[in-house]
Amino acid sequence: MVNNMEKVEMRVLDKEERIKNFDEVVLEYTDEEALKEANRCLNCNNPRCVTGCPVNIEIPKFIEQIKLGNIEEAYKIISRSSLLPGICGRVCPQEKQCEGKCIKGFKGDAISIGALERYVADEARKNNFKSVTKKEDNGKKVAIVGSGPSGLSCAASLAQLGYRVTIFEALHKAGGVLTYGIPEFRLPKDIVDNEIASLKELGVEIVLNAVIGTTITMEELEDEYDAIFVGSGAGLPNFMGIKNENAKGVFSANEILTRINLMKSYKEDILTPVMEGNRVIVVGGGNVAMDAARSMRRLGREVTICYRRSMDELPARKAEVEHAIEEGIRFQLLTNPLEVIVDDDANVKGIKVVQMELVDDGGDRKSVKEIPDSEYEIGCDIVVMAIGTTPNPTLINNSDLNHTDRGLIIVDGTKTSREKVFAGGDAVTGSATVILAMEAGKKAAWEIDEYISGK
Repeated sequence: MVNNMEKVEMRVLDKEERIKNFDEVVLEYTDEEALKEANRCLNCNNPRCVTGCPVNIEIPKFIEQIKLGNIEEAYKIISRSSLLPGICGRVCPQEKQCEGKCIKGFKGDAISIGALERYVADEARKNNFKSVTKKEDNGKKVAIVGSGPSGLSCAASLAQLGYRVTIFEALHKAGGVLTYGIPEFRLPKDIVDNEIASLKELGVEIVLNAVIGTTITMEELEDEYDAIFVGSGAGLPNFMGIKNENAKGVFSANEILTRINLMKSYKEDILTPVMEGNRVIVVGGGNVAMDAARSMRRLGREVTICYRRSMDELPARKAEVEHAIEEGIRFQLLTNPLEVIVDDDANVKGIKVVQMELVDDGGDRKSVKEIPDSEYEIGCDIVVMAIGTTPNPTLINNSDLNHTDRGLIIVDGTKTSREKVFAGGDAVTGSATVILAMEAGKKAAWEIDEYISGK
């Protein structure tokens, strides 16, 4: 039967070629490939894949339209739930969400839902498909703090409901982590720009270089707007607190990725280059660590990832780990840094590490402990810390929003301790995925609508 065909794998750029540039690594399905993969879908009566999608995209319905050759209708179906399909199709961890629930995945390969979503989004962009309808202007105004995935999702939902929405972004370019945090080779910035442009067509205004808490106060927003959504993300990097961590040559992954993604430091004669140094150690095992490592590899550096657990516990997406290995990045596993080694001028010359072992903690292999007398040194010129982030304290320190000791905003649903203020995404949960931030933004839009309309 046609739906028992093997999964259509997405093509990728040659590994020797792609480490020389920041071109997108994974290539779009052709029309024939998309149709072949769509034909594998069983169109289940009880689509488990939809329950696995945080924003509840009607997955079998849009795939059915691909089978019929009606890509514009497929785009309209997706857009009923998400206005960022080109982004989600590329960076969402579908294997843990929609594809993880796919019935075909229990006895074989799940349907490549993310690849099909990306295909539809890219075809819509190329053909200038329009799908979103907007209700009549209701005269109510909502401010969004932050233009990352939660802010964009909230803005899209509110704009469609007829609200006048203004997004306030601290940086000089919109997109939040989509712009500064995820490399071009995973998420081309023209895709982000295009999906932000679709919001502007809905009437959403974006104010750049606006730091809420300093350039504009929360009180000023409350005076002007009927409600406020805080989706400011978690952009403050964590460090380990080890000796010499403030030495020249120690960076956060955030800084490295911002220099490369937002400031284009890989170009010649740029004013914000990444410092010289051939040997790079990236500490961490998540997607941000992979992004930083693969970015530095494209700058011609020798890169090693230092992670305290084994390959099986790496939290990064499997595909990103496989691409990193293909690109020549080494993995120093079951290894944890103890201190940064510096020369007399405080320049990095290596790290001192200790070997770790996994502890069987009731079946949870995430617990580790140091192996006694196993310390050794690894030479390097640059150390990149990719061990998580927390919210930037600027807004919290300049408002009386209730928050945890970690600076996470405390909410009831998405409602904060201030009357008009709602919050969601990484500012509430800590660093998480793009799609979960979008889910929070969408939920906040519903709660804001209920609050303003009195429903």
